[in-house]
Amino acid sequence: MSRRGEDAFRAEAGAPSYLALHRSGELACRVRQAAAALADCRLCPRACGADRASGGTGFCRTGRDARVASAGPHLGEEDVLRGWRGSGTIFFARCNLACVFCQNHDISQGESGQPLAAVVLADIMLTLQDRGCHNVNLVSPSHVVAQVLAAVDLAAGRGLALPLVYNTNAYDALETLRLLDGVVDVYMPDFKFWDPAAAERCVGARDYPERARAAIAEMHRQVGVLRVDGEGLARRGVLLRHLVMPGGEADTAAVLGWVAAALSPDTALNLMGQYRPAHRVGTPDGAGGRRFAELDRPPSASEMASARAAAAAAGLWRFV
Repeated sequence: MSRRGEDAFRAEAGAPSYLALHRSGELACRVRQAAAALADCRLCPRACGADRASGGTGFCRTGRDARVASAGPHLGEEDVLRGWRGSGTIFFARCNLACVFCQNHDISQGESGQPLAAVVLADIMLTLQDRGCHNVNLVSPSHVVAQVLAAVDLAAGRGLALPLVYNTNAYDALETLRLLDGVVDVYMPDFKFWDPAAAERCVGARDYPERARAAIAEMHRQVGVLRVDGEGLARRGVLLRHLVMPGGEADTAAVLGWVAAALSPDTALNLMGQYRPAHRVGTPDGAGGRRFAELDRPPSASEMASARAAAAAAGLWRFV
């Protein structure tokens, strides 16, 4: 454990970052910048160039308006987010990755969700606040940052005052993250793969590891290590997730070693052991075998122990 201990990471429960940007007009300026970028969209690393402003779509199959699959208080998140009244999650449909093992593939790769104008998205944020949620938790937002910025600016003008959580697969573009500087309070990236070949096979993006490293480093630059208030609720900082995969010990060790060295050994970490075969994993391959057979099992107890040992060896200690 850090010699400073958890008390070194306490924060006052002050106003969220975006309110000052809203009052100054800077947030409105960023809304305009992001909206203009939709006309030749390179807001995520896919850089499709689709004219989303006119309703065109690229890899994410999302046009001018964000698609929302569901929203409401969520008690299944980390303790520092869910508290006792829930994290106010907004699940965005579609995704800029194509994970073959996605447990929410009906949302991320299917036809779920309804396109909602920014004013309606702002209404949802305010409703989550009225219901007592501790934060607004944006799930899979990488492809809808322009729409999120517009909604936050509208909601801030109508009284939104909850911390904003950016819950991402970490396949984020640096230029887009810079539009979020001072807007997002808590970044929660899931750094999935270190090996480019594994990333290409499993999520359809060979550049995922390098993009994730750059994105997470930028998130850390903006908000630093996670800080919580006197009630143990996250107020600002990075909370990093890593999904432990079967057979992925080397990837896990590389990811955790990089986190400790490039960010901080005080980085808050959730080593997730809930991987289960889903979506395309284990389906017939037409030749008497199974697709992605190496992923057709949960991680073993020894693999989870290996992941915890790798974290300790790297000097990481803040498990959430």
